Amino acid sequence: MKVEHIIAKFDQIRENIQLIEKNLSKSFVEFEKLGIVKDGIYKRYEYSVELVIDILSLINAELKLGIPNGTSDIIDQLLKNEILDEGLADIIRGMKGFRNILVHRYGKLEDKLAYKIIVENLSDFQIVENQIMTVLRKMQE
Repeated sequence: MKVEHIIAKFDQIRENIQLIEKNLSKSFVEFEKLGIVKDGIYKRYEYSVELVIDILSLINAELKLGIPNGTSDIIDQLLKNEILDEGLADIIRGMKGFRNILVHRYGKLEDKLAYKIIVENLSDFQIVENQIMTVLRKMQE
């Protein structure tokens, strides 16, 4: 398993999250006025989700779990093979769903809902890292 590649991707995620936390306003009213900084927060969040998907894809490929038709297949394969539990799979599905909103409806994005999602779910990236790294360590034993 290319654990060093996975660790490097988690390092990038942590850097993104730190930048988001540093620039994320304490209230929606302030957030709404951030302009291009708000756009940067969205992009960093989107990129972090893409890194999570990259990590899952790498694990799927390394374990030779099959050729997926998309991210949902990767999540299902990792769930089936007990790399992810149902709770973590749900968290990642939620991340993926929000990422899709950021990517495909960016111009129509409702800032109030996006702010709420970011504030409430930013810690999910740490949950993903902790659980995936725990599984990888067990696999190396």
